[in-house]
Amino acid sequence: MTPTVSASGLSLHFGRTRALDDVSLRLSPGVTGLLGPNGAGKTTLLRVLATAVPADRGAFTVLGHDPATSGGRQEVRRRLGYLPQTPGFHPDFSAFEFVDYVAILKELTDRTARHREVRRVLDEVGLGDVRGKRVKKLSGGMRQRVALAAALVGDPEFVVLDEPTVGLDPEQRMRFRELIARAGEGRTVLLSTHQTEDVAMLCHRVVVLADGAVRFDGTPAELTARAAGRVWSSAERDAGAKAGWRTGTGSFRNVGDPPAGADLLEPTLEDGYLLTLDGAGAEVTA
Repeated sequence: MTPTVSASGLSLHFGRTRALDDVSLRLSPGVTGLLGPNGAGKTTLLRVLATAVPADRGAFTVLGHDPATSGGRQEVRRRLGYLPQTPGFHPDFSAFEFVDYVAILKELTDRTARHREVRRVLDEVGLGDVRGKRVKKLSGGMRQRVALAAALVGDPEFVVLDEPTVGLDPEQRMRFRELIARAGEGRTVLLSTHQTEDVAMLCHRVVVLADGAVRFDGTPAELTARAAGRVWSSAERDAGAKAGWRTGTGSFRNVGDPPAGADLLEPTLEDGYLLTLDGAGAEVTA
């Protein structure tokens, strides 16, 4: 299958800070999760792929178009949906007006057809009954859904989502997962998140970024398998563990190199992620 996105050797520096370090990846239809600690370069990578900033070195194509050229960049933007970490809402716009404004920027010029498309995406994210309500009057979860509707307007083939579930309560996150799963049916979605459970539940593939470089690229099951035989339970915190915390049962869950005879536990994707960060020299916290 021809990949939706093919990137090779992407590097980017901000002064002396290395934001991306020789990043190469290929993205195909479905939901790919992008994990990494703060400062790993996740948002920078998303901004490069969304053509918001150019890389210093390297190249990539989206749906066969080269964003390094003016014409290619225009074609990519026409077929791209982008939800940034902090959407730039105009608070006095209604939900409909905001999504309609984004649709105009995407060159949906026929007013009747454009308004029909705006109503469609607002209905898709469950906001059809509040489309006339001002953004500043909406809850945080509803605002995130407005931003997702704007990303989906025009039926883009490549959707980039930067921390879309941050700040949402458990019920809102569950409903947002449903929306993201539907968005990944038949199109390519790149989801940047700190929530390993979102990746475990939604993604067919996961990429781990640390210090601007790709440290893992594979399936969630393969990332989980990295922690096989390296998670154990103990009555006290194990000083030799890479990470350890008291569970609801009162025992400690430890991740790292277990002592002989340790009571091994089934690993999770989070365990594999923590060990991958430790192998990359990144900070590991739990």
